[in-house]
Amino acid sequence: MNKPFRRRDLLGIRNLSAEEIVGILNTAENFREINQREIKKVPTLRGKTVINLFFENSTRTRTSFELAAKRLSADAVNISVSSSAITKGETLVDTALNLDAMQPDCIVVRHSSAGVPHQLAKVSRAAIVNAGDGANEHPTQALLDAMTIREHKKKIDGLEVAIVGDILHSRVARSNIHLLTKLGAKVRVAGPKTLVPNDFQSLVEKDLQVCPNIEEAISGADVVMILRIQRERQDSAYFPTLREYAIHYGLTQERLDLANKDAIVLHQDR
Repeated sequence: MNKPFRRRDLLGIRNLSAEEIVGILNTAENFREINQREIKKVPTLRGKTVINLFFENSTRTRTSFELAAKRLSADAVNISVSSSAITKGETLVDTALNLDAMQPDCIVVRHSSAGVPHQLAKVSRAAIVNAGDGANEHPTQALLDAMTIREHKKKIDGLEVAIVGDILHSRVARSNIHLLTKLGAKVRVAGPKTLVPNDFQSLVEKDLQVCPNIEEAISGADVVMILRIQRERQDSAYFPTLREYAIHYGLTQERLDLANKDAIVLHQDR
């Protein structure tokens, strides 16, 4: 039997056990069929309030959380930071305490700085869900990716997964590496040398390989994850131009053909 998820917050994948991850995935599978119903609603979170606090622009992620809350019968509130008191000098802690006074049950937070969800979790009584913090983690995206892989491959243990592109700035890559290796997959990463940190292989204890080129990373892979260039998080010139990147490091169909013909491809844009 899977270990119940007894944590108040979901701040990242790094500190979760394999049993906790599988428990979340199995619970999510039970709710999947709700999306196929004519009336897409269950009373699971009736009477609960979920606040979506997004400091970064996001349409898909925020909409996903809002729909999920409403389909579980929670009251969803979206806060636009551009029109909030933060623009007038209110600190992050002030905002958290003000929201806490309204007694929400859950706050979903997305921020361009790493560690913000952890900071909010220290001062808020509400459950904090990390919807992406800087280049640190994006746990809910990794969980969604894992569900997609299980749907197509029926398992994760023993799979070979290639993650290619802007590894340095990708919170999705970090969360996926933690999750996939915890569940028994072997992960290979590749990209421009300036975008693959030298110490990246020490991110997890085993089952992570840094490859010198795209071809080696995707050859024989069961799953290929393609990361976009996170230009909004870059403060240096990591390669001359986007055209140069596309020519030398882009993942073309010819390169994809080197992967296993049954490989699934996940395009990441978070």
